[in-house]
Amino acid sequence: MNQVYEMLLKVKDDNYKEFQSKLVPNISKESILGVRTPEMREIAKEVFNSSFKDEFLNDIPHKYYEENIIHMFVVSLIKDFDECINELDKFLKYVDCWPVSDQASPKCFKKNHDKLLPVVKRWISSSHIYTSRFGMRTLMNEYLDKDFKEEYLELVSNVKGDDYYLKMMQAWYFATALAKQYDSTIKYIENHKLDDWVHKKSIQKAIESFRVSDEHKEYLKTLR
Repeated sequence: MNQVYEMLLKVKDDNYKEFQSKLVPNISKESILGVRTPEMREIAKEVFNSSFKDEFLNDIPHKYYEENIIHMFVVSLIKDFDECINELDKFLKYVDCWPVSDQASPKCFKKNHDKLLPVVKRWISSSHIYTSRFGMRTLMNEYLDKDFKEEYLELVSNVKGDDYYLKMMQAWYFATALAKQYDSTIKYIENHKLDDWVHKKSIQKAIESFRVSDEHKEYLKTLR
């Protein structure tokens, strides 16, 4: 029995397992133990500072959903950029659901945008759904403010695939881009450059956002 599994067993909640399994219907219910996120973050901190951190990170694929979440939390704590990217490249291929892909943003990304960008482009172009999703989410989190370039919109619009979680990330990206970089992003909506489902969902999410002005929301409604 590995140490992380033992730690999870101490805080698992069967009622929460039922709730969590409904949020990630694409993975087996048997792979979910039922541990809340704050408790997993605390476990991740313990693992990060433990003697068995490397053993845990190398023991992939993991059996349980929560082990995957903790793995991503641990990797996000790595301060060395190259080490962090190496660990992500080893792990992303095993990610099989949106919470594992979405819950952690490594802090070392912030100070390494130049080095990070080619890696993000590689992730986005991946045929693995959750690697591509992680790449798009990273582009959204890191490059929609002062380091934004219009060409990044094209990276996300060019992603092709029918998977719901892939398309939802595209919509989330464009809705956020409409909030942060409206003048550049609105052209993609006006010219209907996105897949029809992504187009409509981007507008919906932008209209629901408190960060998009009322004036912009009214105009977006005419583009549905």
